[in-house]
Amino acid sequence: MSGGAISNLARAMSSWRTAAVALLSFASGLPLGLVWYAIPDWMRDIGVDIRIVGLFSLAQVPWAFKVLWSPLMDRYVPPFWGRRRGWMALMQLTLAILSLALAGVGSHPDAIWVVGAIALAIALASASQDVAYDAYAVDVLREDEQGPASGARLAFYRAAMLVSGGVSITLAGHWGWPAVNALLGLVYVAMLFLTWLAPEPEVKVEAPRSLRDAVWEPFLGFLARHRALEILAFVFLYKFADQLAQALTRPFLIDMGYDSDQRGVALSTIGMVATILGGLLGGVTTTLVGLGHSLWVFGVLQIFSNVGYFFLAGLAAPSIPWMYAATGFELFTSGLGTGAFSVLLLRMTQKRFSATQYALFSSLFALPRLLAGPISGFVVDAIGWRTFFLSTLVMGIPGLVMLARFVPLGVKEPEFTVREAEHGRRLSPGELAARGVFGAALAGVLAVFSVAVLAALKTMREAPAIGFDLSRAAGELLNPTEVTDWVQLIGIAGFTAIGGLFTAAIHAARNGGVPTPAEPSPAATESP
Repeated sequence: MSGGAISNLARAMSSWRTAAVALLSFASGLPLGLVWYAIPDWMRDIGVDIRIVGLFSLAQVPWAFKVLWSPLMDRYVPPFWGRRRGWMALMQLTLAILSLALAGVGSHPDAIWVVGAIALAIALASASQDVAYDAYAVDVLREDEQGPASGARLAFYRAAMLVSGGVSITLAGHWGWPAVNALLGLVYVAMLFLTWLAPEPEVKVEAPRSLRDAVWEPFLGFLARHRALEILAFVFLYKFADQLAQALTRPFLIDMGYDSDQRGVALSTIGMVATILGGLLGGVTTTLVGLGHSLWVFGVLQIFSNVGYFFLAGLAAPSIPWMYAATGFELFTSGLGTGAFSVLLLRMTQKRFSATQYALFSSLFALPRLLAGPISGFVVDAIGWRTFFLSTLVMGIPGLVMLARFVPLGVKEPEFTVREAEHGRRLSPGELAARGVFGAALAGVLAVFSVAVLAALKTMREAPAIGFDLSRAAGELLNPTEVTDWVQLIGIAGFTAIGGLFTAAIHAARNGGVPTPAEPSPAATESP
C-alpha cells in the first residue's frame, strides 16, 4: 500500500462529489423501507385483511422492472439541473407530494385501495429516482472516489431503510401515521435542496440521439467489450453462494431453536451494523489495494463465511454467542464483497448510457437473489442444513473462475476495452432481427421452463399426491387468473425481450456493429 494510495483515499473522502453521492442515497433508501415494511405494518395494525395486506407486496414490482423505462431517462433531459440531477429532482418532488397525500388517507378502511395506489406510485417514483441516482454516481465520481462513495452510499441507504421501515413504525405508535408520513415528505424536500447543491459531472456526456439508440446502444456498447459474456457470468455468479446462504437464514435460525428476540438482534441489529461496516471497509479497501485484488480477497472470504453456519448447525444445543458471531461474520464479509462489487458496476457502465446499463447490471445482479430462495429450500430439504452450507463453498467456485477470466491473480485493476470485430461484414438489419427473434424465443422458453419447474417442485412438496407435473405447472403459468400471475408473465416477457436484444447485440458487436466510441478506462497493471 503506497503513500499515493492513502493520499488519494484522503482526497476522495473529502470530496464534495463523494459526499453528495453518499448523502443522496438516503433519498433512495427511504421509500423502499416505507413500501416494503412500514405500509404493510400500518395496514395490518388498523385491521386490514391479511390477504389485502399481501397484495400490497405488488407495489414492489417497479423496482424489478425499472430497466424497462431507464432508456427514457438516458434519452430525454429535463429542462433544469442537467440530465441526472433533473430527473432526481422531479422524482423527489413527486415523492414529497405522494408522502403528503399518504398522510391524508389510510386511517379508514374505505381508503385502503387509495393507500395501495399511492404505495404503487411511490414505488414507481422511487425506482425512477434510483435509475437517475445510480446514473449520477457513474457520471460524477472520479475513479479514486468510487470506492469510498460505494461504501458510504450503502451505509446511508441502509440507514434510510431503518428510518422509514423501523423508526417510522415506532413513531407512528405515538404520533400517528399522518404525522409520520408528512415528516417523511419534508425529508424529500431536504433531499431536493441537496440535489440542487450537488455538483454536475466534470465531463458533459452527449445523450443518445434517439430513443432507439437509447434502447439498442447500451447493449451493443457493453457487449463490444473484451470478455463481455464472461464478465456478465461473473456478475451473476460472484455472490451466488452468499445469496444461497442468506436466502434461508431466518428459517435456519428457527430450526436451530433461536427465538424471535435472538433472531431479531442477530439479523436486524448485528447484521445491519456488520453489513454497513463491511460495505464501508470494502469500498475503502478497493481504493487502497485496487479493484482486482479486492474482488479476489473478498470473493474468497464470502465463500468461507458460510463455515460459521456449518458449525452452528452441528452444535448439540443453541449457542447465542456462536450464532451472533456466525451471523455477524457472514454479513460483514457480504458487505465487503458488495462494496467492491459496487465499484465494479460503476466502472463497467458507460456514461452515455449510464441509466440503462447500470439498471441492466443491477437487475442481473439481483437475479440470483430471486432464484436462491426456491433452490435453497429444495436443497436443504434433500441434504440437510450442514451439508447445504458445506455445498455453498463449492457453489462459490464458478464465480472465482469467471473472475480469473478477466481479472487474473496479480492484476490490480481490471481493463475494460472495446475489442475489434471478428468479421469485416456488418450484418444487415434483417439478419440482426432474425438472430434477435431466435434469442428472444430461446430466452422465453428458458424462462417459462425455469418458472414452471420451480412451481412444479413447490406443488410436489405441498401436495405429494399430485407429484411433479411440469405440464400442469406450465399450463397454469400461461393461463394467468390472478394479479400475481400476470406480474409473473410480464416479468417473463421482459426477460424474453432483453434476451432478444442481447442476442442481436452480441452478433452486432462481433461483426463490426459498434456505433459508439470506447470510453477511457483504467489500464490493467501488475501489482508490485
